[in-house]
Order: sequence, then structure tokens, then C-alpha cells
Amino acid sequence: MSATAPTLMPTLLHLTITTPAAVLVDDAAVLAVRAEDGSGSFGILPGHTGLLTVLAPSVVRWRSAGGATRYCAVDGGVMTVSAGATVAIACREGTLGDDLDRLRDDVAALRAAQADAGRKARVEEMRLHARAVRQLMRYMRPGSGDLIEVPPSAGGDGE
Repeated sequence: MSATAPTLMPTLLHLTITTPAAVLVDDAAVLAVRAEDGSGSFGILPGHTGLLTVLAPSVVRWRSAGGATRYCAVDGGVMTVSAGATVAIACREGTLGDDLDRLRDDVAALRAAQADAGRKARVEEMRLHARAVRQLMRYMRPGSGDLIEVPPSAGGDGE
């Protein structure tokens, strides 16, 4: 009989949080990570299976081996867990902090601003659509005499 050496489960996580402009966190001694995606809040411990998820704008928190709990507000992003020991988060923007309440307020303000921007975009889209329909109706009204003019070069008379 041949005995194989047991595979050891990692005891720590290596966490990196990056934006296009900076590496916000590079901590190789993390005990646990909590994050939030579309399905809700979840935790990552050493030995976690591989994972790829899209994070919601939220506060990511982690506990380092020294016992300190740290926080980072992220504007959404992508999170991967690989080899049960590496957690990588890539986000557009991130803010580090030690005050959870302030970071939660920042995330709530960010979500409200995004919702407001979405509403404004929908209103502008509807305004442009209504304007286009009014223009079309003006040209298509029977007997209005406002026909769409065809440039001479597009006509079929060869001139």
C-alpha cells in the first residue's frame, strides 16, 4: 500500500484589494473575509472553494491574524477566491477605514447617487424618445405638406 501525504488546508488568507489607480490592501495574514454580492452577505475562511462573484457596492471587512478588524468600502467589483488561500478584489473605487458606521454611510450615499443618476438617465431617455416621436408625427401627418425632402443627388433622375 502506498500512503499519500495529507493535503494541508491553509490557515491564513492572502487578501488584495485593488483599484485601477492603487493597491489598497495587500495583507498575507488574514483569518476571515466578509463581503456582499447580489445574493447577500457571505464569509470566506481559509480553505474556501474557488469562487468568482460580482460584489455589490458595500463594505468588505476582514480580520487579520493580529486580531484587528479592518474595513474597505468598495464601489462594486469582482472578487475571486483561489487555492483556498488567495482572495483578490478588483474594484473601481475603494475607501479604507476603521469606522464601520462612517463607511456604511458612504456606501448608502453611493447607492443613492447611483439610483439618482439612473433616474436622471431614464428621464432624459424618455424626453429624447418623445421628441423623436413628435418629429416623426409632424412629417407623417396626412396633408400636412411637411414631407421629408430628398436631396437631388439621391433622386432617380440621374442629375
